[in-house]
Amino acid sequence: MKIADLISWFEAWANPAWCESWDNCGWQIEPGVLQEPARVLVCLTPTLAVMQEAIAVNANLIFAHHPLIFSPLKSLCGGEAIADMAKLAFTHNIGVYTAHTNFDQVDDGTADVLAQILKLQEVAPIVLTQGGLGYGRVGLLEPFLTLQELLTTIQARLAPPNLIFSPTADLQQKISRVAVLGGSGASYISAVVKTGAQAYLTSDCKFHQFQESRDRGLILIDAGHYATERPACDRLVQKFRSLNLDWVELSQEDEDFRQFFQ
Repeated sequence: MKIADLISWFEAWANPAWCESWDNCGWQIEPGVLQEPARVLVCLTPTLAVMQEAIAVNANLIFAHHPLIFSPLKSLCGGEAIADMAKLAFTHNIGVYTAHTNFDQVDDGTADVLAQILKLQEVAPIVLTQGGLGYGRVGLLEPFLTLQELLTTIQARLAPPNLIFSPTADLQQKISRVAVLGGSGASYISAVVKTGAQAYLTSDCKFHQFQESRDRGLILIDAGHYATERPACDRLVQKFRSLNLDWVELSQEDEDFRQFFQ
């Protein structure tokens, strides 16, 4: 399958027109690879390390969740990460394509994969956008779990380096309804409360957002940005493999950008 055909297939599923006005979905760098057979390296975040990996494995497309170019550029200077990536992309004929907030909304996107990992039932979006799709997912745990069991399950299935949760007096509280949203989801706390969820798995939550959730009767669980979004990248690799591409793999150079002192 040619890269142009792969992108057409993807955009029919996760239309880049659905991305938010502040976002930057679609082609970040297209050095003239559209008619090439697709050799795809999927990653969460496009970095110089991922570009070097793409060069090493002879990939011609980096398919990323996070945008490479987020704010309008005023210059490109050697020694800066984006400029160096652009130089390498054109030198080695490697495209960089991003699916961000459009990928967040769809079935088998970032939130939906989290819901599947937790085996939620009767799943619906936290906030509807179009055609039954939307941001986040909320559903039922069957069977119910205690909070302790839910936290243990999240730790086992997502392997976050640090799992943070709201203060609670009872780890044996039964949890039946859970909301999930990969990446930075604290701005959806009010919407989650309206769904009747008892616990909300997301990331990048601040001190006062934990306070707000506690005061509103919602258990906030922060598993980190990387741990909550990387699984959807793995799912994307599986979907691409079903298309019989020349080559597709998940990046081994993706970074969490954080370390925790033990």
